[in-house]
Amino acid sequence: MKNIVSTLTILLLSLAAQAQDSKRSPLFDVPEIYSSWDDLTRGIDSRDHWHARRRMLKQRYLELLRDQYKPEKPALDLTIHEDIVVDDLYQRKLISYAVEAGERAHAYLGIPLNTVGKAPAIVALHGTYKYGKKRAAGLIDNPDKAYLDHLCRRGYVVIAPEHFVSGHRIPAKGPYETGTFHKKHPEWTAVGKFTYEHSIAIDVLQSLEQVDNERIGALGHSLGGHGTFFLAAYDERIKASACNCGAAFFRHNPSVEAWSRDHWYVYFKPIREDLLKRKMPPIDFHEIISLIAPRAFLDLSGLNDGHGPTQRQRLLMLMKVMDVYELEGAPENFGFYVHGRGHSVAHESRQLIYGWMDTHLKPAEATRTRLVTAGAKSLDPSK
Repeated sequence: MKNIVSTLTILLLSLAAQAQDSKRSPLFDVPEIYSSWDDLTRGIDSRDHWHARRRMLKQRYLELLRDQYKPEKPALDLTIHEDIVVDDLYQRKLISYAVEAGERAHAYLGIPLNTVGKAPAIVALHGTYKYGKKRAAGLIDNPDKAYLDHLCRRGYVVIAPEHFVSGHRIPAKGPYETGTFHKKHPEWTAVGKFTYEHSIAIDVLQSLEQVDNERIGALGHSLGGHGTFFLAAYDERIKASACNCGAAFFRHNPSVEAWSRDHWYVYFKPIREDLLKRKMPPIDFHEIISLIAPRAFLDLSGLNDGHGPTQRQRLLMLMKVMDVYELEGAPENFGFYVHGRGHSVAHESRQLIYGWMDTHLKPAEATRTRLVTAGAKSLDPSK
């Protein structure tokens, strides 16, 4: 009897070991990951098929912005209001330029001194802050967000434009109040407005002799984060972009109505009635971000930045965007970083963003590593 029990025990242990080995085996089937974001590439089996869908998505995106209601673009009429040299490293100018009839935007413009040839350039977008462009220039508040200063020191020409309801254009009812804008442009959207204006900021960069027009990027945090991918999807002159802690999308978002509030800052006023009925717009953020492909895009987000389950959906969303980059044959141009730092632009996030820009906007030599070769000296005096 003991022999039978021992034999059965050995057999069971053997079967258990085999089962464990099969899980370790490369032949073990890995389950597919399914999500609601799969609709991005459903039915797409080639790059040509994707491009056909992309054209449809681009049209839906422009309709979401209500781009057809934007005003006629005026001549820039660029004016310099202030001109300062910072640490003998770069020139910082306070400028203004026309964005529509009777309306001018202000921005800080940074130009590195002693650049050789034409330099890469970046549109740096600030978050929801009363004096946003001053913060982006490093003049006020949190220096973690002083993108213009950081990037000019790295050799970039940088423009930090103000959001249209901040800085020099704060409305009578306070910063980020869009009521006056919607009275002036009842059919347009706030996102359409700021995206259009940020596109004009690219015009400013391209008007400068110091800028390489083929090496322009965009980056931003929070409002400036989603502003970045709205801009990169809208204007293909942006060759590399990075969104830091951009807001949540439409689906899987318990606060989706915030995209069309009935007060203060109203992003997409025309979709409010549908959102109240829980009817989603015909395009979501995974589809908007996919319009950037194959150009470089990096997303950075905190799992503890807002509603946890929604933030985890962001990972599934980005995994599906990767499929588009693979269809485009450019997977190296897409990346995302997820952390537990909340709503921040911490040191490691800044290093990733700036490194991303260096990789995609500077010559390969700028980021190439090297072996230690001739020039190393021994400390042994006998040698």
